[in-house]
Amino acid sequence: MAKSKKPTLEFDTDWTYDPAPESTDHVTINERYKLFINGRFVAPKSRTYFDTINPATGKKLAEVAAAGEADVNAAVRAARKAADTIWSKMPARERGKYIYRIARLLQERAREFAVIETLDGGKPIRESRDIDIPLAANHFFYYAGWADKLAYAFPGKNPSPIGVVGQIIPWNFPLLMAAWKIAPALATGNTVVLKPAETTPLTALKLAELIQEADLPPGVVNIITGAGATGAALVQHPDVDKVAFTGSTSVGKMIQQSIAGTRKKYTLELGGKAANIIFEDATIDQAVEGIINGIFFNQGHVCCAGSRLFVQESVYPQVIRRLKDRMETLIVGDPMDKNTDIGAINSKEQLDTIKKYLRIGQKEGADMYQTSCSLPRKGYWCRPTLFLNASQSHRIVQEEIFGPVLAVQTFRTPEEGIAKANNTPYGLSGGVWTDKGSKIFKITSQIRAGVIWANTYNKFDPSSPFGGYKESGVGREGGLHGLAPYLNLG
Repeated sequence: MAKSKKPTLEFDTDWTYDPAPESTDHVTINERYKLFINGRFVAPKSRTYFDTINPATGKKLAEVAAAGEADVNAAVRAARKAADTIWSKMPARERGKYIYRIARLLQERAREFAVIETLDGGKPIRESRDIDIPLAANHFFYYAGWADKLAYAFPGKNPSPIGVVGQIIPWNFPLLMAAWKIAPALATGNTVVLKPAETTPLTALKLAELIQEADLPPGVVNIITGAGATGAALVQHPDVDKVAFTGSTSVGKMIQQSIAGTRKKYTLELGGKAANIIFEDATIDQAVEGIINGIFFNQGHVCCAGSRLFVQESVYPQVIRRLKDRMETLIVGDPMDKNTDIGAINSKEQLDTIKKYLRIGQKEGADMYQTSCSLPRKGYWCRPTLFLNASQSHRIVQEEIFGPVLAVQTFRTPEEGIAKANNTPYGLSGGVWTDKGSKIFKITSQIRAGVIWANTYNKFDPSSPFGGYKESGVGREGGLHGLAPYLNLG
């Protein structure tokens, strides 16, 4: 009697997800946006506008006002009047109610804000929906609670507001950065002139609409749009009492030079070149997922992105094999598709910068590996990229790229790993992967960085301070520490 053959299972591995685009029917984007000054939208005195572009398609989304020096003067005057006559004199409990109202309105309109953030910035809708917008609302909630508790926050002190704060934010987390800056400034009794990045102004302007709806007194928050000249005019304005900036280290240094010798206070959250250190006793799959989250899911558009990877030699082959396999599963494409892992690069200029570093890395002798995914024809895109066999002297190891590019090195001993991790001008963040609690404490205490994650990466909370050392900035944002830079503590 003939033996029957066992049935075999055959799997079709050539498959893709069906598109799952987020709806935009509930979103309204105006054809033209004015400046938000003294509680109203006003046309710029410069009479000039610029286009904001969807980086995934290259298509124009809206025209946005370019604020000139006269517009900056008007915004600062409105903020000064509000600071002196309304906001600083208002009972702290009432200020907290306004901030809480902003948080609730933002929470109610979270889906709308998430879509606009993705359209204007290029990041995947999952990131905007699940991280950026909820965290922004949480920061307003958190600081609303601190508004009437400053005496408890700083016992023995006499906290008072600084006055008018000029705030400049980057394009990588437009709404979240606005919340990081506006919420503690308002909670401490200051008034604000905010300038968002010229490539991602729409959620800040949508926030202005929400501030109107919250009935915040005129002049307490003013939002002006423009490029570098607008930011420079705000920084140099003689009636601005404090400057809060998040952006590149080079611009941060220019701001320091500009306000040197003045009475202005400042906080600077600047660049980074974070190190992820994987030890041989780490849970490899967990570590690989943390690496992916730390550098690729956000297109590398994060100052704290884990753009340097240090792997202990004994597990290096295993880590790289699994890392490459995981990278091949990443979906690069339409940011509005819920399946997308990696969206568009924010602008053509930034994509050109990334491409320049890809050429530099190859010229320096590192081995470049990119995934085999196809890229859309229109828009600005970059495949997830590894540089293997990199060395400490390579520019791709020492300089901030701000793209989905990961430089990989090995180490043998913990001391060597720490030395390599600290051998950079930056000191913003880092990550350690090991199953030994004692090793976590030993390593993290010796890494010179402001924020260090253990067996995870890119986890944020409004109650936790954020900031760096060396060329990564001055001061802290978030948590109780984020209140102090906005207060005179007499």
